[in-house]
Amino acid sequence: MQKPMIGVLPLFDTERDSLWLVPGYMDGLTQAGALPVMLPLTTDAADISMIAGGFDGFLFTGGQDIDPAYYNETDPGHLCGEHCPARDKMEQLLFHEVLKRDKPMLGICRGIQVFNVFCGGTLWKDLPTERPSATEHHQKPPYDKPVHRVDIVSGSPLHTLLGANRLAVNSYHHQAVKQLAPGLSAMAYSEDGLAEAVYMPDKCFVWAVQWHPEFSCAVSRESRMIFGEFVNNCK
Repeated sequence: MQKPMIGVLPLFDTERDSLWLVPGYMDGLTQAGALPVMLPLTTDAADISMIAGGFDGFLFTGGQDIDPAYYNETDPGHLCGEHCPARDKMEQLLFHEVLKRDKPMLGICRGIQVFNVFCGGTLWKDLPTERPSATEHHQKPPYDKPVHRVDIVSGSPLHTLLGANRLAVNSYHHQAVKQLAPGLSAMAYSEDGLAEAVYMPDKCFVWAVQWHPEFSCAVSRESRMIFGEFVNNCK
């Protein structure tokens, strides 16, 4: 059987003017039986339409903060970090092109924020400033070590997949879902009440998580199961 080809959104290093990827993204997909391919960084609508039609699924990766203008806010307090305008625009175009085709998508970290924003939701720009809590959301290495738990919503697809009510997760982010977008449903909440896993009930497979299975897939069965479920839906 031919392996499903997964388009992986690239990370962009502004200082080095280069595209790159954390190996765990590719490793998690490869071990699950897919052929992952890093996508170019383009905002050309025709190219993005071709990309959307040419792959079996798409992985939206971590990276820079989304420009708050995309969720109709400003950042006068400079709470956001670096933006990558080309990524914001490409991911907005690609997300909606893939939705039209009802192809599988998995979002990780920035990916859950991208899905929420481009479906009409909002973000906390900086959790320590706007929503401080005792829950660790910005851990130090090693990044495969769980630092808090999430409570999984009973009856959600994630609950069905993992067969568990709670999951210990790693965490490395300073922004998060604030107002959950219409069309998205929560699958898990952090100890301090943030939506940390979401899905689109009316699509074949649109899932996103705030934690980092790409860092933990070598040691976490649950992380491998998430990659595996995504890849199985891409076949």
